[in-house]
Amino acid sequence: MVARTERMPIDTPRCAVLVGPYLSGKTSLLESLLAACSAIPRQGSVKDGNSIGDASPEARTRGMSVEPNIAHASYMGEPWVFVDCPGSIEFAQDYRNALQVADVAVVVCEADPARALTIAPILKYLDDEDIPHILFVNRMDESTGRVRDLLAALQAHSRRPLVLRQVPIREGEHVTGYVDLASERAYRYRPGQPSDLIQLPETALAREQEARGEMLEALADFDDGLLEQLLEDMVPETHDIYRTLAKDLQSDLIVPVFLGAAEKNHGVHRLLKALRHEVSDVAHTAGRKAIPPEGEPLLQVFKTLHLAHTGKLSLARIWRGSVKDGQMLTGPHGQARISGLYHLLGSNLAKIPEAGPGDVVALGKLEPVATGDALTPADHPADAPDWPSPLAPVYAMALHAANRNDEVKLSGALQKLVEEDPSLTARHDEDTGELLLSGQGDIHLQIAADRLKGKYNLAVTLARPQVPYKETIRRKAEQHARHKKQSGGHGQFADVKISIQPLPRGSGFQFVDRIVGGAIPRQYIPSVEEGVREFMTHGPLGYPVVDVQVTLHDGQFHSVDSSDMAFKLAGRQAMAEGMPACEPVLLEPILSVAIAVPNEFTSKVQRLITGRRGQILGYDARAGWEGWDEVQCYMPQAEIHDLIIELRSATLGVGSYSQRFDHLQELTGRLADQAVARSTNGAVAAQ
Repeated sequence: MVARTERMPIDTPRCAVLVGPYLSGKTSLLESLLAACSAIPRQGSVKDGNSIGDASPEARTRGMSVEPNIAHASYMGEPWVFVDCPGSIEFAQDYRNALQVADVAVVVCEADPARALTIAPILKYLDDEDIPHILFVNRMDESTGRVRDLLAALQAHSRRPLVLRQVPIREGEHVTGYVDLASERAYRYRPGQPSDLIQLPETALAREQEARGEMLEALADFDDGLLEQLLEDMVPETHDIYRTLAKDLQSDLIVPVFLGAAEKNHGVHRLLKALRHEVSDVAHTAGRKAIPPEGEPLLQVFKTLHLAHTGKLSLARIWRGSVKDGQMLTGPHGQARISGLYHLLGSNLAKIPEAGPGDVVALGKLEPVATGDALTPADHPADAPDWPSPLAPVYAMALHAANRNDEVKLSGALQKLVEEDPSLTARHDEDTGELLLSGQGDIHLQIAADRLKGKYNLAVTLARPQVPYKETIRRKAEQHARHKKQSGGHGQFADVKISIQPLPRGSGFQFVDRIVGGAIPRQYIPSVEEGVREFMTHGPLGYPVVDVQVTLHDGQFHSVDSSDMAFKLAGRQAMAEGMPACEPVLLEPILSVAIAVPNEFTSKVQRLITGRRGQILGYDARAGWEGWDEVQCYMPQAEIHDLIIELRSATLGVGSYSQRFDHLQELTGRLADQAVARSTNGAVAAQ
């Protein structure tokens, strides 16, 4: 066989981002990669809690990645940065941001065709963003199914052709090695060590020939020279095959597929060799992102951290040039001086004086810098490469400080959490007065609460948010109210006559002045309106009143005892006495919801919608997603709180939805009675 041609070593660090669904084994793969690179003395284990990744208390407690883990290493004299991203869909913002600075993504997936759907959102994102990526099928030692079936299931979710690079060698039920389809060499796995080169077994020869032919045909789709050789039954040179594989990966034309078992180091050295020979350098990636090769040094922040002893850290990739500790950097939000420049190995920081192109570094205490910012030593901001918008929240909880004296401190801590994770939002709801923490799911918010306690010593509770019900009226009523009080000296006197009538839905509130002949002096009329508005914040059912017109058409005053306060109280009294006669009715907010799911789950989602008092409006193919549907519906806001949890449970974790307020709708019966009772109980408790 002809060995692949040698090339000049790449001396700038390349960045490989490990992504994949929850429990696919990314953190184990990181450990195995670092052990193979001799970056760590021994390979740790997620199970034993001694891995380089997942070192935070939140990750250790739950046994899962909850933030990116970054590690520098060197393989065969060439520098690498590996970024292991959380697999839970609730932390998708982290992998989306990390992939923006990747030279290549390694998508780790399970060797089970039934689980192929779980990587669909990741592959879609990689395809949309034109990010070169490799598939690493993990836990092949536990697989008993056919690789061709797995490949077909995975291909259904990728716009790029998946190109199998290896076929497994089986002995009975177990995978004991693989055949490399480019070199046609066979290897036997050795736990913890590089695989042994062996004679290609006769039992694997037919499958190897078939799979190699399929690989070459896939490559020939992008290479006329190779196509011509295949048509003439010529055997391509091995070095030409490797060259084509590298070119097509770097151009994001194909997705190479490798096999292995990370915990046992199976296939990891082969993966490293493919990364070394076939992944482009930072200059190529910068060009893909339309970053000019010349100019001032340029780096981009992809993650922000706040650590107890170090303070704020901005994790950034250097696109061109070099940066030094203590250097002044300019970003879109101002200038700041680097106070500490670091390399990372999990949670360990190693201080460095300078870093060059391709490197991933942590920059200390750049207070005005945010995730996505492009930084340069120049005295003016640099043009930033495109940065993805934060994911819209799909789950919210009301957040309360256990100690009311901590509320000011809580505001500052939440600001830092949101800075670390842009897919979190914190806001005060104007209707309910609650502080709402919103994010990507229940675990996402629970971990945010854990961080408030662990990092900032802030004990908080999370509760289901209140629904911002409103109330309105069904009929018109007239009301006369007189406020009169005599207590020595000047008294209080105001007399008003109003009419209260319903307005069409969505009209809001109107106050109409029909006073003639000076029945009420002009200076007191705004006070009447103020009293009316004050009452409407808390109507007879306990909720804000909407879609009502109040007309002031008569009244009386006293030249000495009338005042602004007297007329304000009279206006409020008239509303309190008149509203119950107007047949008040509760209104609940109705949301317009678009639910996106693979079409095999569409009927299940339709049942889910009707079970939550939803009204199905129709469904259609989801734009840009092969084999997916988008179901449109109306759903009461009261029913949407935990929708994402049930939706993910019903769709292998990949279902999603978007929402917006649409209209208010009358609510009667048992549900209305319960809402009124909650409001009444809440008002009593507040007293």
